[in-house]
Amino acid sequence: MAAADERDRGIHIGKVHGAFAIGDHNTVTHHEHAPGTDAAHEELLAAVRQLREDLARVIETPQVTLLSAELTDAQEEIETTGRTAPGRLDRLRTALADAGAVTGMLASGAAVGQAVAALLGG
Repeated sequence: MAAADERDRGIHIGKVHGAFAIGDHNTVTHHEHAPGTDAAHEELLAAVRQLREDLARVIETPQVTLLSAELTDAQEEIETTGRTAPGRLDRLRTALADAGAVTGMLASGAAVGQAVAALLGG
């Protein structure tokens, strides 16, 4: 039998930042947002994530590949800085239009288009 001082040690976790799991067969998903992300960028981020998931299930075309890359860059920029640069929004809008044959059938494509238009002012 373990001595009292050994039993009382247990596991001690100090400060934790981010996500972690203890035990077998765990999955941890952690999305960290940059401080100061406004509601419009949060909406765009959610729509971008959804569209990226949807595009993973469609046939790959050059337009879909370009759109996927723009979505990835936009997501990383929002998660890092809390915002997107106007140039990125323009490229994203163009990539959405170029992949319109696919994105026109996806609600998530419309959501990204609306979020981009709102951030660009129309």
